[in-house]
Amino acid sequence: MGFWDKVIGRNKEIIIVDDKDLYDSDTEHTSSKRMAIESVIGFIARIIIQSEFRIKKGNKYVKDKSYYKFNLKPNLNQTSATFWYQVVSRLVYDGECLIIKSRTDDLLIAEDFNKQEYAVKEDVFSNVYVKGLELNGSFRRSEVLYFEYGNEELSKLIDSLFYDYGGLISRMFETQKMKNQIRSTVDVDSNFLKTEDGQSKLQNFINRAYKAFKEKAVAIVPQQKGLTYQEHSKQGTSGQSVDEINKMTDGFLDQVCHAVGVPPNLLKGDMADIEKTTRNAMKFCIDPIITIIGDELNMQFVDEMDYRNGDCINIKRISYRDMFDIAVAVDKLRSSSVVNGHELRDAIGLEYSDDPIHDEFIMTKNYEGANDYKGGEED
Repeated sequence: MGFWDKVIGRNKEIIIVDDKDLYDSDTEHTSSKRMAIESVIGFIARIIIQSEFRIKKGNKYVKDKSYYKFNLKPNLNQTSATFWYQVVSRLVYDGECLIIKSRTDDLLIAEDFNKQEYAVKEDVFSNVYVKGLELNGSFRRSEVLYFEYGNEELSKLIDSLFYDYGGLISRMFETQKMKNQIRSTVDVDSNFLKTEDGQSKLQNFINRAYKAFKEKAVAIVPQQKGLTYQEHSKQGTSGQSVDEINKMTDGFLDQVCHAVGVPPNLLKGDMADIEKTTRNAMKFCIDPIITIIGDELNMQFVDEMDYRNGDCINIKRISYRDMFDIAVAVDKLRSSSVVNGHELRDAIGLEYSDDPIHDEFIMTKNYEGANDYKGGEED
């Protein structure tokens, strides 16, 4: 499966960002806000949930209990895909995410908490809620996983942008609706309204005319004695076009994309210079988030001495290029003696090999100097 099939393809376990403003009936045109949040955060999360959390001990990668939790079942009720999607969503949208380790070693994502910061001792987290349940006691910094995003809280940025864009987009929608609105009047003979039957006929006439205009492409209103229908709509009324509304909505999405480092063209399906754009998205958006997660996992799960000896938790994200795309570069690096087999395998995400040939630095003859060449006949 190709890179874009993995990233753009829908995941059955996607979690929508829990933002109460999105479901507030009093908020006008929140679809623009919902689209921006789900598009940007969904793009980031769909890449990261397909990453592999690898446990490295010495020169080899092992599949121990931590590997099982990070890659398959972090707790009783969530798969790793659902779990990490929710972590990334909270990390990017709220700017932080707290994970508590239960007595049964389950990893639980906190919905709400209070953080008390200290200068020379560990921070403390209290009033921690998980799925509406408040956990007893408080938790020291060394007892939790706490991810903190470098950007300003994205939710505040989006709310600020939506305050500016929302009113304008709302007004453009209203103008577009009024652009082709049918305006008409019905002149009624004063004698027509004197009887109850006349009033009933008038109301029936208005109802039928309104229904015809609303449901039919071609509607004919017959003139009736005592009732004169006259339309006042002006053809070609000036107003914002649908294209202009779409441009305004795209502008809102662009601002959110720039805030997190995602090239807007990727989300809009622009295939121009796609490889360079994708590389920038990985370098400036995805990799920093993976680094934040990886550093926290290593800090809490790997001792200092073990880390110095090579033990670590390495996150291998999906690549937009496979080994066949980089085969020529791999050959050049190996044959020029820049790297040995182990370093090369580690760089492209392959596991450690016991074959001793990978310990050697190999240089082909075309890279050797003239004085190093041993071939030919002796004089």
